[in-house]
Order: sequence, then C-alpha cells, then structure tokens
Amino acid sequence: MSGFLEFLKGLGAQRLLAMGAVALSLAGFFTFIAIRVTEPDMVPVFSDLAMSDAAGVVKELEAQGIKYEASRDGSTISVPSDQVASVRMKLAEQGLPTGGGVGWEIFDKGDGLSSTSFLQNVNRLRALEGELARSIRSLDRVSAARVHLVVPERPLFAKDAPKPSASIVLRVSGELGSGQVKAILHLVASAVQGLEPQSISIVDERGALLADGSDIQDGMPNGAQERETAFEKRLKDQVQNIVERVVGSGRARAEVNATFDYTRVTNTADTFDPESRVVRSTQTNEEEAESGNPEQSVSVGNELPNAAANSGNATTREKSSKSQETTNYEISRTTRTEVQEAGRVKRVTVAVLVDGVYTSDPSGNITYAPRSQDELDRIAALVRTSIGFDQGRGDQVEVVNLRFAEPPGVQPINDNAGSAILGLTKDDLMRLVEQAILFIVSMLVLLMVVRPMVKKILAPDAKQTAALPSAPAIEGVPAADAPVGALPPPDPTARMIDLAQVNGKIAQESLQRVGELAENNPAETVAIIRQWLTEPAPAT
Repeated sequence: MSGFLEFLKGLGAQRLLAMGAVALSLAGFFTFIAIRVTEPDMVPVFSDLAMSDAAGVVKELEAQGIKYEASRDGSTISVPSDQVASVRMKLAEQGLPTGGGVGWEIFDKGDGLSSTSFLQNVNRLRALEGELARSIRSLDRVSAARVHLVVPERPLFAKDAPKPSASIVLRVSGELGSGQVKAILHLVASAVQGLEPQSISIVDERGALLADGSDIQDGMPNGAQERETAFEKRLKDQVQNIVERVVGSGRARAEVNATFDYTRVTNTADTFDPESRVVRSTQTNEEEAESGNPEQSVSVGNELPNAAANSGNATTREKSSKSQETTNYEISRTTRTEVQEAGRVKRVTVAVLVDGVYTSDPSGNITYAPRSQDELDRIAALVRTSIGFDQGRGDQVEVVNLRFAEPPGVQPINDNAGSAILGLTKDDLMRLVEQAILFIVSMLVLLMVVRPMVKKILAPDAKQTAALPSAPAIEGVPAADAPVGALPPPDPTARMIDLAQVNGKIAQESLQRVGELAENNPAETVAIIRQWLTEPAPAT
C-alpha cells in the first residue's frame, strides 16, 4: 500500500487531476452509450392526434404507469415497441382516441327525458357525422376526416321531400385514386337515407376538389373507367408479349386505345312467312227454305171455317237452299327480341413500335438495319389476330419500325433496386447506422482524446529529465541527441574499438558508483565485506 501511495506521490497533482478527468469522461461517455443502446425502442402508437385526444391518451398512460414520449407539437405519442399492441387495446377499451368527434356514445349520457326533440335531432346528426368520419379515417392514406351532413326536414303537405347533401374534408398521406374516392362517395351515400353520390363533395386539405358528383351519370355503370383500363392493359400485354418473342425482349413497345359504347339497345322484330299456312278452323253453313201462296180472291166465304178444305183453288210453292263454308288459316310468325347491353367494344386501335436489327462485325462494331416490310406485315397480322381484329367496327393496327434511343443490352436503371438489404427493414438499417456512428465516435474519442492524455501522463517530467546526468561522450560514438546522419560509417574495426571503450567507461562508472556507495554508507559496506569473508570459497 505504501508503494502505491509513493507511486501516486511521484505522479504529481497535475497528473492525478488529468487522470481523474479522463476517467470521469470515459465513464460518462460509455454510460451514455450503454443507456442509449439498451433503452427500449420507442414506436408511435398514435399520430396526428387532436389536442383533446392527445391529452386523454397521456392521462391514461400516466395512470397506467406506461413510459411514453410526446412530439413537440403533441400530435404523436410513442411507447416502447413491445407494448404497442397492449397500449392500443387498453386505450380502445377506454374509447381513446375519439378522433376529435363524437359518435353514438353521445346518447350514453342518459338525459333523453330532459332533452327536447330539436336537441335529439342535433345529437343524432352529430353522431352520424362522427361515425362516418371514423369510418373514413380507417381507410388507407386517410389521416383525418370531417363530415358535414345537411338533412333537411320534410315540410308539411309537401309531395316531394328535399334531398340531403354532404361535404367531406380529408387530410391524406399521398394521393387518393379514383377508386378510393368513389368508395368514399358510396360509403357516405349508403349510410344516409336518401343521400345520392351526386350530392356529395370531397375536398382535401390543400383545397383540391376530389369529387363533386358530376362524374357519376345515370346509365353509366360503376367501374366503367377501371374496366376500360383493364381491357386496354390486357390487350397491350398480349400484343407486347407476342411481338417481343419475335423482335427480342425490350425491343418493342405497344399502346392500345379502346372505345366502349355504353348505350343499351333493345330490338324487337316480327317475321311472317306467307308460304307456310296451316288450317286453323273450317265453318260450313247450309240453309233450305220452302214457301206456297194460294191463288184465290178474298171473300166472305173464304173466311168461314173449313173454307180451305172446300175450296178448290190452286196454290203456288217456292223452294230455296243456301250453302256457306268459311276456312281460317294460321300464318307462321317469328318474334325476335335482341337486347344489346351497355359496355360493348366500339373500336380498338393499336400502335406497335419495333426496333430494327443489330449486327456486330468481328471487330465488335454494332451496325443497325431496319426491318423489311414483309416482316412488319407478318407482325401486323399477328397483332390483328391477338386482339380479335374486326374491320367492320373500324379497328386499326399500325406497326412502325424505328430505331430506339437505347442500344441493345442497356437496361434502364431501377431506382427501387437495393431498397431491401438482406431482408432488413428501414428501422433495422437506421439502428445499425446509429450503432456504427456510436462506434466510430467512440474510437475517435479513444484515439484523439484518451490516447494523447495517457501519453502525456506517462511521459517523464521535463525537469527530471533535465536533472539527470548526461552520458559521457565517448570518442567515436555520437551523443544520444545527435542526428541520425552523424553516425560514423560502419567499419568493423572501429566498431570493436568503440565497443571496448564503451565497456571500459561502463566499468569505470560502476566502480565509481560502488565507491560512492561505500563512502556514503561505511557501516553497510563493512557488513557486506565481512559476509563475503565468512562465505566458503567456491569449489574448483
């Protein structure tokens, strides 16, 4: 212990202070690194929160003793990554976040008896708007939504009730597609009685009009644009695949434009065949009639009883017969009803651009040659067959041979290449980069701060170095501080002489030091000499 204290005293106060400062700096630095590396990874559990929702979430997290971090604006709350799922479920159980609006829970207060019908209607409208806003926010790319409904009351003694309308304000991340906008339109229209998609307007946070209902026309089927796009893409892929098999991969480009007819047509035709007759019914009528008129005069005798028997006057008789036959025929009749549904392909036009032929000579030079017209005609025939060409509806196919700007073998740069490295996510890569930066900073601190300070501490003091006696100069041997260029030439004889002189000087200095010790310590010297005298002589 005394030796250690003597060592510390020998270092001096300045060196001890420097060593303490270095030790404290290293301890603090490595403590920071250990805490930074071992602390849990904080992941946002909720983002884009309203101030009221953020306050409620923070209060609930503090009550449950969960560690959290809030952003500067308070809209994002982060918790440890291993607690994200449990925190969301616990907050959902408490009805947080509410999304800055109220839903059907507004009727859970139980004050229905004291509220008026007007207040009930207002609360119902607020609840409906809040529920619709929540449903819209659950969609991808929609971060916030506000819904305004106008549901007018039906006036008394009115035949037609006024139609409701709605306006929606969205805050989106990126850009919404036409299909997503239409989905929001029909979602709101289906949730409100009597609301039609034509009466809904959608605006984003930049003030851009996403939908105003004008693109939804009666008679236009839903998804007509998507159907046209899918049809054109299918034909384009068919044409490009079959042409690239002939001219090579990447040596052909195809574009397809299809026109659809959304008119619904119904045709009804009746056809009569006069050559095809069938007897339907036959009716025959026969009539016979007979009549007689006596030739006598009118007198009193003729009016008496039995006057006709006693009369001998002659009579005149008439007979008639009549026959009538009626035959009814049924003529063959064909009724045909043809319905042409909407969405028929009205016209298809295809443009195909193909590259020429590249050849290389023995020296490696590449030459270009256009394709022959016969080859282009055969390619056009393949294209017509693949798309179901119909000249009657006005289809057109054009195949043109032009030289491409990119030579063969040059592939376009894929910007998305390398986005995933060894299956690591973006968070993993950022964490690796952070650890690499900490390692580099640690090495820089060790090399540029700690190492110079340690060398300065362990270096001998300048004053003590100056107090040490300098070595005696030896003839032929340069001093220690002499430049390297002053060394004598490597002569073996001179080297041996120099070594002998050095050994003699060392022996002389040793004898001189022993004499000084004996002179300064006579008692110890006498004791050592007596011990030497009492020791037996070594065996020879």
